[in-house]
Amino acid sequence: MSDSSAVVPRSIDSLPRTLLTGAQMLFVAFGALVLVPLLTGLDPSVALFTAGVGTLVFHAVTKATVPVFLASSFAFIAPIQGSVASFGVSATLGGLLAAGLVYVVISQAVRLKGTAWLHRLLPAVVVGPVIMVIGLALAPVAVSMATGETSEHIGYGQAITLSMVSLLVTLVLAVFGRGLLRLIPIMGGIVTGYLLGLAMGVIDFTPVTEAAWLALPAFTAPSFHWAAILFMIPVAIAPAVEHIGDMVAIGSVTRKNYLETPGLHRTLLGDGLATTTAALFGGPPNTTYSEVTGAVTLTRAFDPRIMIVAAGVAIVLAFVAKLGALLQTIPGPVMGGIMTLLFGSIAVVGMNTLVRAGHSLTAPRNLVVISLILVFGIGGMQLGGGQFTLQGVSLAALVGIVLNWVLPPANEEV
Repeated sequence: MSDSSAVVPRSIDSLPRTLLTGAQMLFVAFGALVLVPLLTGLDPSVALFTAGVGTLVFHAVTKATVPVFLASSFAFIAPIQGSVASFGVSATLGGLLAAGLVYVVISQAVRLKGTAWLHRLLPAVVVGPVIMVIGLALAPVAVSMATGETSEHIGYGQAITLSMVSLLVTLVLAVFGRGLLRLIPIMGGIVTGYLLGLAMGVIDFTPVTEAAWLALPAFTAPSFHWAAILFMIPVAIAPAVEHIGDMVAIGSVTRKNYLETPGLHRTLLGDGLATTTAALFGGPPNTTYSEVTGAVTLTRAFDPRIMIVAAGVAIVLAFVAKLGALLQTIPGPVMGGIMTLLFGSIAVVGMNTLVRAGHSLTAPRNLVVISLILVFGIGGMQLGGGQFTLQGVSLAALVGIVLNWVLPPANEEV
């Protein structure tokens, strides 16, 4: 076929070049990779370890055919924050493990039945507003961090300066950056905010000086509580649907159809097992990375072995305890400034899902489904009690699925 012959994977003819290219891929993903644990209270060293191990699991399942690196999923930030506040870290990890198993179940259903049932169960009118809820549900948390409310030793004026400068650098790199710079806007914002924090004298290096150079990451075992599991399982729906788009995107870069080879069921299974493995060690869920897709486009490095090298480097760095301690000294307002953009961008992804579907949003059926998902998810609606409480994203997703199932088709001419 002409498509398959048009792109020849760049040859990796030396070990140093392989290591350099793999390290570059990790560098591209690094800022976003450590952002999720820093925002959710998980350990960044564990996140590095589980990103590396998860990537290796994915490549084992897909037989090293897809050039992707797996790391922390942004879609889970707000749900993890809410779950940790309500149920604790260990129970949240149990919920995340269950969410990974949802991927596994979906992958087997795709293997047996194809993807048509998935689109019927989760059309854009459900997935779009659920993604918006994921982005907006904890927007007040981003604002409170940006204004210094969560930082004991940083005043309002210093916090606003740190958060807005970090935000400005992040959006400038995202919009106006070229080449590699455009792929690392989050890292650029974090580094700039950190340097400004140093200049202001608001960073305490005591944890870094007290940390050993090498140490085991602070692994945390999951525990299982129905409330946390019910809270987290529906969150897996949106990333699972987005995974299809991720595979199409990387396939368009390499001009290969990964939905056929190794198959969507295998890539979904790889994501699910990687997420479950991460939860077993105390890390955030794993997913394919748009930043890495951009880096593959820029460098034309299509060899999956490069991602395996990046995974190995991530695992090694996880045992450098001073690096983990240094990451935890990043001021809260710096994270808050970046979160304001991040949570908003997730909501825009959901809005774009609705727009691209081309449905009339004012048709009574669509209006009902979207409205109730948004209000139930963002407004704090709660059903049940004790171990069987449904709220937030889980309730919003369930309401959307049920309404989409029982309501008659929309009249798009309305």
